Amino acid sequence: MKIIIGIALIAAALALYAFKKNQGTVKAKLVSTTPSNIYDITYSSITGETVSMSSYKGKYVLIVNVASKCGFTPQYEKLESLYKTYGDKLVIVGFPCNQFLGQEPGSEQEIAEFCTKNYGVTFPLASKINVKGKDQHPLYTWLTSKTLNQVEDSEVKWNFHKYLIGPDGAYLGGFGSRVDPLDASITGLIR
Repeated sequence: MKIIIGIALIAAALALYAFKKNQGTVKAKLVSTTPSNIYDITYSSITGETVSMSSYKGKYVLIVNVASKCGFTPQYEKLESLYKTYGDKLVIVGFPCNQFLGQEPGSEQEIAEFCTKNYGVTFPLASKINVKGKDQHPLYTWLTSKTLNQVEDSEVKWNFHKYLIGPDGAYLGGFGSRVDPLDASITGLIR
């Protein structure tokens, strides 16, 4: 009974989030009220296009909340190296977030220019989002909720937290900010 109530509460929260989005307060949207899997979720690219996570079916997806003025910002270089090494079977998506000491204050254009100029980033970047709190993006709701991802509850504690999704949309694991993008704990899962 507690599970049913929990699922109902999550569905209501996601429906409220989608409703607020439709009023122009949030750029992200859900394809359905409750994402049954990660492929039911969309996000806005850094240039404003709607991108469905379903467009990544068949590939591993590494999701990273990024920031331009963080001690972990040099990880962009290793993320780009990982993307070039496994590009045939891996997509990396950077989600700029300004929730950790205001370390991503720029506009989408400034963020894109910074990433290209300083780190040669070619992997996809999203528009700025919230990865925690009341305005948490639906993707991060799915990533951080065991009820939705079927594996574990987690919390994004800082910039450059990483989540790896399998080619079938299965949640494979979360990796804290200190985990190097080229660490075997990540690369070992990409077969």
